[in-house]
Amino acid sequence: MSESKLADQFFDAAIGLLQRVRDTEAANIAAAGRAIADTVAAGGRLFAFGAGHSSLAAQDVVYRAGGFALMNLLAVPGVVGVDVMPATLGSALERVEGLATTVLDASPATAGDVLVVISLSGRNVLPVEMASHARALGLTVIGVTSVAYASSTEARNPLGGFLKDHCDIVLDNGIAVGDAELTADGIEAPFAPASTVVTSALMQAMMAAAAGELVERGTEPPLLRSGNVDGGPEWNVRVMTEYRDRIFYRH
Repeated sequence: MSESKLADQFFDAAIGLLQRVRDTEAANIAAAGRAIADTVAAGGRLFAFGAGHSSLAAQDVVYRAGGFALMNLLAVPGVVGVDVMPATLGSALERVEGLATTVLDASPATAGDVLVVISLSGRNVLPVEMASHARALGLTVIGVTSVAYASSTEARNPLGGFLKDHCDIVLDNGIAVGDAELTADGIEAPFAPASTVVTSALMQAMMAAAAGELVERGTEPPLLRSGNVDGGPEWNVRVMTEYRDRIFYRH
């Protein structure tokens, strides 16, 4: 146990959430892994998108040791993490109609590819429009969201519904509305969000399932190694050369 009771409570909450999604989302994680493996085997490309803090989980599977070399970040200017000033502008951009379709149409994503769209609430224009337009273009869309928002909040986009309603496969991170796991005497607002921990775990579990699927089909997963281990850089050069027509973050 740590010396902080609240720190222990957060760890307990996060561990509980991880155990729950491991059990409740097992079938959906497997389905997402199969979809990714299908796309890789067919010569398609992989993309991940998230706005604001949801972008952290998207970036976590792009160009990293142990990850798929051909997972690309679909970046929307102004919403990649908190990369704009003022930071509140990023939240405002999530509600701008037409932004997602414009970015997607200008991207290399095309029919047969996979797009993972991450949004905790799944209610704003940007993720919903992104998912809907991607499906219209013929992409397979995997949504990672909190389904609880659909029963506790109102949709905030002209298409209607939530992210979960515009995806082929949905992974529910089980995060409660408001994304704060703790309350305590003397602290007026709920605090200690766990959505990044759980969502990133779901993303990595999905990619692990995809790697397993490819191996079962006799295909080597296109994985990167750490550049800080002996032989890692050489390995990565080989993989990135082999898949260069499906990698866009190196241009």
